[in-house]
Amino acid sequence: MRDRRKILVAGGIAVALLAARHPTADFRLVTHDIGDPTPHRIQAAVDLGLVGISFLYTWSQRIG
Repeated sequence: MRDRRKILVAGGIAVALLAARHPTADFRLVTHDIGDPTPHRIQAAVDLGLVGISFLYTWSQRIG
């Protein structure tokens, strides 16, 4: 009975650790013109399990 309780407690702790959010770096370079309704955009994200990285870059194309 004691072993079963220890296994349940250890399993609960393991699930809680897996469900916890990990640190994520968020980089945003927003350089588009405010009046541009459809700016160009590059977006990428990488999640390595222990840490995540998110990147966003927007820009406006000059016409003329």
